[in-house]
Amino acid sequence: MAKAWPLEGVVAQDAVPCARALIGWTLTVEGVGGVIVETEAYDRDDPASHSFRGPTTRNAAMFGPMGRAYVYRIYGVHWCLNIVCGQEGSGQAVLIRALEPTQGVPSMRARRQLEAERALCSGPGKLCEALAVTGHHDGLPLIEAPFALTPPSGPPADILTGPRIGITKGIETPWRFGLKGSRFLSHPMR
Repeated sequence: MAKAWPLEGVVAQDAVPCARALIGWTLTVEGVGGVIVETEAYDRDDPASHSFRGPTTRNAAMFGPMGRAYVYRIYGVHWCLNIVCGQEGSGQAVLIRALEPTQGVPSMRARRQLEAERALCSGPGKLCEALAVTGHHDGLPLIEAPFALTPPSGPPADILTGPRIGITKGIETPWRFGLKGSRFLSHPMR
């Protein structure tokens, strides 16, 4: 990337360290979002990853430059947002599983048609609905509007590690990361 930005050092890493490092960052889309509290890592050697079988039209963003969005639809209904990481062409990305809503909460409530703050972004599909992320965001650089990613200002996050969820392959791989004590996780972590 031509322009230096704080996230560059994070997304230059492989998927697993990148997924851990993103916990505590603030993600917004057009000013609506919050603190990343849960992520999952995926790389090309992982049978659960969309990049496992190589580049396709659907997963092209995973093989592109780091620091871009990889957005896809699951079950024909829900959008999921990933951050492409690692070297260009490596097929690595980090799924953003959950946020703690901190900015634009009224917009999130209107989009999700519910009041419970804890449920607004407690899963990848919920998060995308609350932030209005769709396939139109696929491949967009996270350094530019409508996205904004800012590093945490406090001490390093206390992170829990566990197996990924919602997949059928590579289930035992401990590449799910969550902010310890967060009530905004998609599912509890031990």
